[in-house]
Amino acid sequence: MQHEPNTQEIIAFARNKTYGKVKLISVAAGYFDGRTDHWKQKRSMGGGAMFDMGVYSLNGARYATGEEPLAVLAQELTTRPEIYTQADETTLFQLEFPSGALANCATSLGMNMNYLHVTAEQGWYKLEPFQSYSGVRGATSRGALLDKQIANEQATQMDDDALSVLNDKPMLVPGEEGLRDIRVVEAIHQSAAEGRRVVIG
Repeated sequence: MQHEPNTQEIIAFARNKTYGKVKLISVAAGYFDGRTDHWKQKRSMGGGAMFDMGVYSLNGARYATGEEPLAVLAQELTTRPEIYTQADETTLFQLEFPSGALANCATSLGMNMNYLHVTAEQGWYKLEPFQSYSGVRGATSRGALLDKQIANEQATQMDDDALSVLNDKPMLVPGEEGLRDIRVVEAIHQSAAEGRRVVIG
């Protein structure tokens, strides 16, 4: 999503403090998956809401603050315990950031959710949907629309990455970004399993 132009505006708002310091983020990514015997229901195979859609919520909170979270408190829920015996159907998690910003995050394979809302000192801005194959749209408290369009997000990402390799320049979103996400995902799973706040090392 960081290659998508409206998302890049959100990232710039945090970097430039366009609306002042970020105070609170609400972000959610999920959909209803009706399958009953699929690898997404098996954590050992990379399944579960957090590994699938949860990284969108997590990454959204990270790029909306421009910071790495310090701690997390998480909870896993299911409305279909007969299906989700080995992985999370829905995960709720709260992230704490060094600046004092908080992020209330959600992800699910049991319900549709798709928004990123940022409250800052001098207003708010949002994307809804904030991740979608058919485009991302949003608005700000100052009346601006975030509605830039690109033909294909994946093609844009692949082109950007290929040009970085060809021109020997740093990638916009290097592989280290995924590693940062996974460190937090592991802390989220630990927090949910142990029922406590986990400091992210």
